[in-house]
Amino acid sequence: MRKFILTLATLAAALATSPALQAQDFSKIEIQTRQLGPTSYMLVGAGGNIGVSVGEDAVFVIDDQYAPMAPKIKAAIAAITKKPVQFVLNTHFHFDHTGGNEAFGQAGALIVAHANVRKRMTGDQLISFIGATQPASPRAALPVITVAGEVTFHINGDEVHAFHVPKAHTDGDLIVHFRQSDIVHMGDVYFNGFYPFIDTSSGGSADGVVAAVDRVLALATDKTQIIPGHGPLSTKADLQAYRDMIATVAQRIREQRRAGRTDEQIRVAGLAADYDAKYGGGFIKPERFVQMMLDAVPR
Repeated sequence: MRKFILTLATLAAALATSPALQAQDFSKIEIQTRQLGPTSYMLVGAGGNIGVSVGEDAVFVIDDQYAPMAPKIKAAIAAITKKPVQFVLNTHFHFDHTGGNEAFGQAGALIVAHANVRKRMTGDQLISFIGATQPASPRAALPVITVAGEVTFHINGDEVHAFHVPKAHTDGDLIVHFRQSDIVHMGDVYFNGFYPFIDTSSGGSADGVVAAVDRVLALATDKTQIIPGHGPLSTKADLQAYRDMIATVAQRIREQRRAGRTDEQIRVAGLAADYDAKYGGGFIKPERFVQMMLDAVPR
């Protein structure tokens, strides 16, 4: 758990400015590999959690963390299989999930993402809540296959179904469901055990996150393994609790607004205090969570 909290601290610092990213010491961070099934793996390092499918057909990777981590990610995959990575799917555009795109793209991988991800990666993007600008990506890092709604890959004895969830963490989120393996990768729609970051300046919303989680809850079973964007491997029960927390705080904000409270009054009213002990240890601290939710809950 301590290593994951440090990872979130790295994310917060790296998103602040590009020089901050360059100052991070990625040399001390090792990739941890966890096998989830005969062909499926979860890799944990310095950015968003990575999903990997390996088999006779192809090596399929979901997200690729920060650019400096690419050699370590490649080494971790090479320890599983000697085959090259053929597909990289980005769950959204933030560079703790797409930083390795350039290295994998130059090595021949086809990069897949929602159409809004390519659009955002072609220009500088202001992430208002944390006052950061993500610079435009080089050509080799851009998705070459874009998805408007959903797409299915029939590989490694599995149906890998990726579907868009609108206005959730961003406006370009894809959730990936390994149907036969009973595994779901949720990207940053889901932070397990921590308050979420909802990037409203990039099209995200609290209602969109709740709707996206509801869609996953509807297809999940008690045995489904759920890979969050950040945090440990999760269960359906964990995801349900996370969903209920966001929905409850959003409802409390709406009730306060109907009662005529100003946003400043709501921000200091302790609307999420009963959740702080469980979810307040990430890079979105309790004092900032309600402020973020005020932006994420429409008036």
